[in-house]
This record gives sequence, C-alpha cells and structure tokens, in this order.
Amino acid sequence: MLRRRGFATTPGELLTPFPPDLDGPAADRLAEKLSHYAFRLFLRGALQCGPTFDATEATRYLAGHKAREQAETLVELGLAVHEGGSRYRLLHPVPSFGGTLEWYVARELRTRLGFDVAVNHKFRAPGVGGDLDVVAAAEGKLVQIELKSSPPKHLSMEEVRAFFDRVQALRPDVALFVVDTALRLGDRVVPMLTQALQDRRRDAPPPRRIERELWSFGPHLYVVNAKPDLVANVARSIAEGLRALAPSIV
Repeated sequence: MLRRRGFATTPGELLTPFPPDLDGPAADRLAEKLSHYAFRLFLRGALQCGPTFDATEATRYLAGHKAREQAETLVELGLAVHEGGSRYRLLHPVPSFGGTLEWYVARELRTRLGFDVAVNHKFRAPGVGGDLDVVAAAEGKLVQIELKSSPPKHLSMEEVRAFFDRVQALRPDVALFVVDTALRLGDRVVPMLTQALQDRRRDAPPPRRIERELWSFGPHLYVVNAKPDLVANVARSIAEGLRALAPSIV
C-alpha cells in the first residue's frame, strides 16, 4: 500500500533492549508485561539511566520494593542481570524506549486485530522527513500511527507539524497520534494539534472528545493516551475511524 501511493520506504533499525525478532512464548511474556503502564515507565527509566542502573532511581513514579519487583521482572525476561543490592545491568542497552513501544503496538495490532504491519520505515517523500512509526493495513484501509514515548511536556510544535506533513503526504485512511502517558491530553497535546491543524487549513474540524482522553479531529484523525489501556485506546480509535469511513446502510 505504501508503494501504491508512490513511496519507496525502507525499514530502519528497530532499537530494542531485546532481539527485535523475538517470538514465541518469550515474546508473549514480554508483551504481557508491556501492557502494564508501570512496567513501561520503569523500562523507559532504566534505558535512560543504563546500561547500569539503580532500580530505586530508574523512575520517580515507583520506589522501594515496587521498583525492585520491576527490575527482577527484567531479569526474568532476560533483559537485565542483577549486580547486587539495587543495581542492575541491561543486557541489550539502547538509547530510548521508542523502538520497544513501536514493537509492542505493532505486535498487538497484528495479534489482536489481524493487521499486516510495518514498523519504523524511513519515509522518503519529497520535502518530508522522519519515520513512519507504525503503518497497518486491513480491509483495504491504511492506518498510520505516530507514537510518542515521552511525557507531553517534551512534545514540540515542530514534531506535531512534522506528523501532519507525513499524514498529508501519505494520505492514510486513518491516522493516530498516540502519547504513552496517563496524563490528560486536553491540557497541552490537543491544543497543540488543534493549532497546528488550523495553521494548515482554516476549516479544520475542532477536536471532539470520544471518551476520557480519546479525541477525534474528524473521521480520519485521532489522538489518544494510555489511560486506562494503551492498546485498547488505539483499537477503539481505529474502530471509530473505520466505522466513520464506511457508508451508512440505513
């Protein structure tokens, strides 16, 4: 579907703290752990501190025995080793959590919803840079997903505008802007997307809250966070988009 739209994308290196071709029961166990927001927060913090990190200092959201439990989970999954006390060492350190988030969301779209999925493809559209984090195809529809693993306070207007540039060039049927946070999107993220969209077209639809922190900008664009469940929110937004694009029969 990317080639049909005239784009010769190439897959980039997926940087994860585990072999990116991980499969079978080991992948199932890791995906189950990644479904928990607290585990994702801890792993993100460990990657930022690593390769050697103190479990109690990996993230300010978890402390004491809770942090040690998450660190021991990394050991059980084969992602880290215990070096004594509260010190641990990652076996496959990478600079950020972004690749892990892409791997997880793509895997869940494939296993839960039966999508054909491509991850971390270099987008070479003229005048448009960056990567396509996750693109997924099913029912003859193309879904583009932009994933942000950092808190909303780190989101820049340049990133938002670059996302819209890629959407405009690719023309997916449904596009999602996904922020892996439990914080509200209405305070910062939604206003930034609203402003960037209105800068592009004055007739841009205003944001509409579907529920909680699931927002719609018309039938093609959705913005979601991770509360209460990241993949469930992604799936709900895709469902909204596909239904909105289908003709009414009554």
